[in-house]
Amino acid sequence: MKEETSNWLESASYDLETARHMLDAGRYIYTVFMCHLSIEKSLKAAVVENTGTTPPRTHNLGTLLGLSGLSIGADEEEFLLELSNLSVATRYPEDFHRAMEDFSKERAEAVYLRSERIVGWIGSCLRK
Repeated sequence: MKEETSNWLESASYDLETARHMLDAGRYIYTVFMCHLSIEKSLKAAVVENTGTTPPRTHNLGTLLGLSGLSIGADEEEFLLELSNLSVATRYPEDFHRAMEDFSKERAEAVYLRSERIVGWIGSCLRK
């Protein structure tokens, strides 16, 4: 594994751990934000490892998935696209109180658990 790939994965793992802490602390907007960031970095690791190129400076998980060389199920791809859209609200909430309502504990926990599986899967693909 390339050193740069390893660095991306280590950072992604750190961000996922931070997402867990945010979930435990009831900071659900940040849980979703950190889940997105963790998957983003994992996909950027795949771009580096599988193409030998520097990943683009984008937050779009669909774009990164397309560049990564990884094949993921339709349900998971749909989740990545949804998470990309959700993360916009975490970065630029036009109505903070509405965003707080939209990111319930249940929703944040579901995003976290799914993100944890995806980050783990990407890491295992790159370690083969």
